[in-house]
Amino acid sequence: MAYDYAIALTGGIATGKSTVASLLTLNGMRIIDADTISHEILDASSVWVRENFGEAFVDGTKVNRTKLGTLIFSDKEAKKKLEDFLHPKIRAEIEQRSIKQDSFKFPYLIDIPLFFENGGYDIKESVVVYVPKELQLERFMKRNGYSKEESLRRIESQMDIEEKRKRATWVIYNSGDLKHLQRECEAFVSKIKAKYPEKK
Repeated sequence: MAYDYAIALTGGIATGKSTVASLLTLNGMRIIDADTISHEILDASSVWVRENFGEAFVDGTKVNRTKLGTLIFSDKEAKKKLEDFLHPKIRAEIEQRSIKQDSFKFPYLIDIPLFFENGGYDIKESVVVYVPKELQLERFMKRNGYSKEESLRRIESQMDIEEKRKRATWVIYNSGDLKHLQRECEAFVSKIKAKYPEKK
């Protein structure tokens, strides 16, 4: 069985999930990264991308994720086609890695950006990286250089961050500076270790 000791790590676009994942790794947590897996599978599927979306979306043997991202956020059919192809492959790979992690009999994180949106993972506990929506929008525009309209469209393609916060087992708040975020991550790891005190 997979996911026995798994905790889903999720959040929204530009809430700082990657930074949190790095900090939790530094604090000794093991992490399976769904984004990394999806990038590996996407690049391995460049021929499929070329055949289904066109030459413009592939550079050599690698998929041009920026161009493909722009397409799928503006074309629901293209988005569904890509997700129907990718998601079963991503899920199968995560499951394999999860079975291996379960053998250690101690909690580990699976970084799944669309955990609540897509379902399909039998993971009972979750931690959400949270920032208020206004700050999420501000950070996304600053990081990516998109217009407010495009940024909102991408943010709103996901479940509202407030709803994710309500559904989470734990919340890591990322509205302050890096020091504050470090303290939040350390507090979360302490809670996990307290719950499983018999394991080092």
